[in-house]
Amino acid sequence: MRTVYFVTNRVVTGDPTLWQSYTTDIIPPDDPSKLTYGTAFFDDSNLCADTAGSLASLQEIDQGAFDPEAIGDLSAPGCNLLFFIHGFDNSFNDSITRAAYLQQWFTASGLAGANTKVLAFAWPSIGQAVSFPNLSGDYHHDQDTAGKSGVHLMDVLIRLQPIITKARASGARIILLAHSMGNWTLQAGLTSWFKNGHGTAHLFEEAVLAAADEIATTFASPPPTRLTELYRLATRISIYFSESDQVLPLSVIANGGVRRLGQDGPPNRTDPTAFPPARYRMVDCTRIHDYDDPILSMNSHQYYRRSPAVRSDIAAVIAGTLGDPAIV
Repeated sequence: MRTVYFVTNRVVTGDPTLWQSYTTDIIPPDDPSKLTYGTAFFDDSNLCADTAGSLASLQEIDQGAFDPEAIGDLSAPGCNLLFFIHGFDNSFNDSITRAAYLQQWFTASGLAGANTKVLAFAWPSIGQAVSFPNLSGDYHHDQDTAGKSGVHLMDVLIRLQPIITKARASGARIILLAHSMGNWTLQAGLTSWFKNGHGTAHLFEEAVLAAADEIATTFASPPPTRLTELYRLATRISIYFSESDQVLPLSVIANGGVRRLGQDGPPNRTDPTAFPPARYRMVDCTRIHDYDDPILSMNSHQYYRRSPAVRSDIAAVIAGTLGDPAIV
């Protein structure tokens, strides 16, 4: 049985212990007291077949704050802590099931330090893939709710601070992993964080930005907007990108031709002044094809979890054993 802790800003209708009660609507942006916190229990995934496990139950459901038992578990010594922000096209069930899959895979990676507790931020994606000719409808719903989730993410980070402090004092490393449109949520959360007067904070040893569906020039935006100030919350930032990603070009179309960070990283990524190597790690995954990737499939956008090489690389990041990019 696997455990994933979660926070969601989805509107909940009905029994909160049933995943079907978590809608695609977003709670009021100015009312973080309506955030739902809980613990999910899963049957194990089949890692060899790359299939997710099944949700067994939702428990310890609270509004506005973590359950005391969850706080104790998250800050207890024993393993590292991964804060996961999912991407586009994830139902509530998908988002926390994906988190459970990652937790199991990292535990099974063979690196003791990659064993993690996982806390997932489940923003209200509609859970519908992009399809022609309706390229923009569901996509823009998700992009809108991802952006409106910024104030909620800020509140979660505030509540995480004492948990992180206690966990780190016990020897834990704290890692942020944002995939795809989860990076759009992240930039909105960071913008809210700094514009609301919160300053530099030691939240994450590493921020992993995978296949980011965020503007490529995000690090050059006027401070403190977008991801310009991420370095003030994360000691190091690893940016995974791939020109072989078949999904992000569709995002470029949906966004009026604006390039995405997950395609080729920041435009000036080789500039050591703009991106000091000690702080920023650029990981080009374009030539990695060690997983099933049919033409015009979504798999190419999921390399962060489907590729054994990339998963092993991220596991080493979590464990703190990886320095320079060396997977390609």
